[in-house]
Amino acid sequence: MSKSKHSVEPISLEPRESENKAKYPDSYSEKGGKGVSSRRNFIKRSALVAGGIATLSMEDFLKGGSTFGRTSREITSKAKSESSLPDTEARLEKLPFKISLAQWSLHVELNQKKIDNLDFAKVTKEEFGIEAVEYVNSFFKRYANDEKYLAKMKKRADDYGVKSLLIMVDGEGQLGHADEKRRKKAVENHYKWIEAAKFLGCHSIRVNANSSGTFEEQQKRAADGLSQLSDFAAKHEMNVLVENHGGFSSNGKWLVGVMKLVNKPNCGTLPDFGNFYEYDRYQGVTDLIPYAKAVSAKSHLFDENGDEKKIDYYRMMKIVLDAGYDGYVGIEYEGTSFKEREGIHATHKLLKKIQKAHTKSQPVLH
Repeated sequence: MSKSKHSVEPISLEPRESENKAKYPDSYSEKGGKGVSSRRNFIKRSALVAGGIATLSMEDFLKGGSTFGRTSREITSKAKSESSLPDTEARLEKLPFKISLAQWSLHVELNQKKIDNLDFAKVTKEEFGIEAVEYVNSFFKRYANDEKYLAKMKKRADDYGVKSLLIMVDGEGQLGHADEKRRKKAVENHYKWIEAAKFLGCHSIRVNANSSGTFEEQQKRAADGLSQLSDFAAKHEMNVLVENHGGFSSNGKWLVGVMKLVNKPNCGTLPDFGNFYEYDRYQGVTDLIPYAKAVSAKSHLFDENGDEKKIDYYRMMKIVLDAGYDGYVGIEYEGTSFKEREGIHATHKLLKKIQKAHTKSQPVLH
């Protein structure tokens, strides 16, 4: 694209490696294979979804911060006149990536019944100004086959203009089980979540590639289960995404090998910034991003500048964007230094700063 006098040059976010390594050594070396905390679990039947989406600034939290998307400068007059999308969707098309909220970020409040699963979309929109969500099946597990309940979830999201992106599914058995019958059972256990995700208007479910055996044995077993599940998902025009979520799935090379064995367009990855443990996190995201249909921005602790202490977000998002990914990046705060909502706000603010720096050049309106 040729430059015009109205073009705005993107700000370079090349990380200052030596400074970052000295400041946050933990970001550059991973030691100790911690177990993955148990999360995600349930949802239901098929259909379509519609609804505009927008990423708004957080008025109370982001004072003095980015107000991207709130003036006419975000959309050119030509885009306004020619686009068939609502203004909010047309504006999203201008962003280098979009921001969503993973339900696990509020798992403490949900588990303590401070908020109800049905209120997740409302809280996401009203508290954080985010208009896309990623559900976790554990918060509505018994309603997987309850279409009335799922209809309430869908209506709540639609009423608040919140887009449902995916369901993170846990607790349904090992898709790479060594026993073929139990592997098949695990595959079938996931069917209801594909149907539920379709009903809610999601594009995918997130699964785990758990298995047992040697490196190669687990690859083959996981690939078999994922292939079976992806074939079922294809009938519903849905995707099956594997997160690096413990075991060999937290090894980028292993999971890439699984993707190559499955070799189906609707089977991909959901790289999580934080779940690599002994495997270098930056190499892991580099490995997985070519297969990604969603990304999880894990966060725990922030410094006085609002930057994540353990994860170099500038370096990480450069890897994501350089790979050509322009979809949703889901906030998943798991820290304890902030309360959940504070941690979500902090992560959102950081992503918005990076988003603004990478915003595609747009003509200035007069």
